[in-house]
Amino acid sequence: MPLLTSPFAELDLIRQPEQANDPLQAFDAADQYLLEHLAGQAPAADCKVLVLNDSFGALAISLSGQLEVVSSGDSHLARLALEKNLLRNDRAYDSVPFVPASEPFLGTFDRVLLRVPKTLALLEEQLIRLHGHLAPGAQVIAGAMIKHLPRAAGDLLEQYIGPVQASLAQKKARLLTATLAERPLARSPYPTRYRLDTPPLELLNHANVFCREGLDIGTRAFLPHLPRNLGQARVADLGCGNGVLGIACALANPEAHLTLLDESYMAVQSARENWRAALGDRPALIEAADGLASQEKQSLDVVLCNPPFHQQQVVGDLLAWRMFQQAREALVVGGALYIVGNRHLGYHSKLARLFRGVEQVAATPKFVVLRARK
Repeated sequence: MPLLTSPFAELDLIRQPEQANDPLQAFDAADQYLLEHLAGQAPAADCKVLVLNDSFGALAISLSGQLEVVSSGDSHLARLALEKNLLRNDRAYDSVPFVPASEPFLGTFDRVLLRVPKTLALLEEQLIRLHGHLAPGAQVIAGAMIKHLPRAAGDLLEQYIGPVQASLAQKKARLLTATLAERPLARSPYPTRYRLDTPPLELLNHANVFCREGLDIGTRAFLPHLPRNLGQARVADLGCGNGVLGIACALANPEAHLTLLDESYMAVQSARENWRAALGDRPALIEAADGLASQEKQSLDVVLCNPPFHQQQVVGDLLAWRMFQQAREALVVGGALYIVGNRHLGYHSKLARLFRGVEQVAATPKFVVLRARK
């Protein structure tokens, strides 16, 4: 794989999760453009830089040891990539502080290097949270590949930071530079809330939660077919989002032991708050994780999953396939993985390669609910 070469460093980077012969590289032209632009400003060594939404550490690691850098984002996989790529490039794994998107920023920053996220609500929340954390004369420099740069990104920078200047295109990438100006303290529109009738729940959703304005149609198809009569079964909601599947399963199975996992810190934050609202102090493990990678083998009886079909801008079934493999490892013999998926994704045949029995539990014109037994 090619090295990331910039005025700050030359780096050997890998993506997360790792896959053999990965055709995709762990950086793009927008990363290079951001680094070259910052280098052109000749920042002093004590320049404090906040890096936002750095998928695999390309920006933060390039700047580490050169400037005072902090990284922040909503992806646990991105955090793992940062740590692994620091080690890969002979740096201490903890040499760049990382702040999960569910936690507030600390200190003030002279520059913010920002990769425009897929979810504009996350961008809006991050810009709102920057209030009071930017030094006089600070700039927020946002970068993206042009095909992934919506006009609304510039509008949000203007609204919350200050006047915006767009760069010329370079290798199909563009930068938007917002210079700090006086702006009133904004009230965040997040978290949002919506109600379910069955089960009767009000669900809170922080900015980067999938389908935060209402229940997604896949989960809606899944909910009536969650397993019941599980007794004291050990159940994991894998890729839990706001926690709705795990919470609904817990309500239907009052003795079950639940684990809710997601790689989004804001999803985990939402799930924790929703669990507490629905189930009080009933114990559960709710945490950010790389799926079931750290789960003890043969330690679960049931896994529930509404698998994702993209990682940032990349569409595919890599993450779903990896979740299915992790579930098989974590389940006891006789345990079951329950999933919902679009019909056209052909999950039945994929699961049949891993599990001894796969059956259709329910179907709608668009979705199927499947149970795979180990």
